[in-house]
Amino acid sequence: MDTLSAYAMGQAHRNDRSRVFDWDRAAQLIKERNPECVSAGLGGDWERTGGDIYKDGKTIEKENTYTYLASTWAAPEIEIDGEIMDCWAWEDETLWNAKTYWPESALKILKG
Repeated sequence: MDTLSAYAMGQAHRNDRSRVFDWDRAAQLIKERNPECVSAGLGGDWERTGGDIYKDGKTIEKENTYTYLASTWAAPEIEIDGEIMDCWAWEDETLWNAKTYWPESALKILKG
């Protein structure tokens, strides 16, 4: 999606509820599947919002990747072993927001 289209979608949905990446679900999926690499991004805009979040058995530090995982119009997604699936929660129903990155609850799930 080009920048102008993304901006227009954001404007059209600016008063809608926001979706945020579901870090606990992501951690559960990683724990179950034991993948080499995991990425996350927003559906329809991965090229501007997506990036690796887990690689070689370790979480990737926020400073070493680019992800933007919250939106009023696009669903946050996870890619594991080539499979892309929705992975989000309503922002007003969780403690997370667009700045959340590997919260303690998700790290505890990974450690197990």
